[in-house]
Amino acid sequence: MRIPGRAAVGAAVAIGVIGMFGGLTGCSSGSGDDNKSRKGDKSSKGGVKVAAASGELGGRDTACALPVRFSLAKSWKPEAVKELAGADPELGSTLLSQGPVTLVCEIDAKPAGHIGFLRVWTGDKGKAAAGTEPRQLLKAFMAGEKGVRDAQYSDVKAGDLPAAEISYILDNPDLDESKRERALAVVTPKGGVVLHLGGLDSDEHDAMLPAYELAKQTMAGAGG
Repeated sequence: MRIPGRAAVGAAVAIGVIGMFGGLTGCSSGSGDDNKSRKGDKSSKGGVKVAAASGELGGRDTACALPVRFSLAKSWKPEAVKELAGADPELGSTLLSQGPVTLVCEIDAKPAGHIGFLRVWTGDKGKAAAGTEPRQLLKAFMAGEKGVRDAQYSDVKAGDLPAAEISYILDNPDLDESKRERALAVVTPKGGVVLHLGGLDSDEHDAMLPAYELAKQTMAGAGG
């Protein structure tokens, strides 16, 4: 389902022109915006850059109402994923669900000069109950990924929330290419959340890590 499924999501849902390699579309807007955004970066304890915050996502008055809230990096554009099942039941059921979670929000990096998305997947209490461990949720999500290798799981914190994280290599045999990806899972009283970062390729993935780290470090329960 991962490929070409997410590519179709990017083409049908996000603004894109050509769905390719993980649903990432369009082209870079150049290095100018990227250089400006990196001036505001700061380093995390692990040496990964953390993007400067510009707004918040997750509250009812934001683009995507979520069980969690977190800060957005400058120029990244969030958009709620509309239910496709009404127009095409097969498309909606295939592309918008993975394991116990459903794709609900895409945060587009193109306005910040990158080719990729932060994607937010959520599950209700029945599918990703509060009693579920974050690592269980993450493994259930990853069961839907194809071509995964060199997976490294770790127990971390997302803000003050217990979380599980995975970094891995995704192989695409159709393109004879591989790239780095990662995902983070938390479980809240309102359901489970998976935050996923892909990218056109490994270089784009690495360039977008500061925005992912910002979301991770500032994450909190929606009611918190």
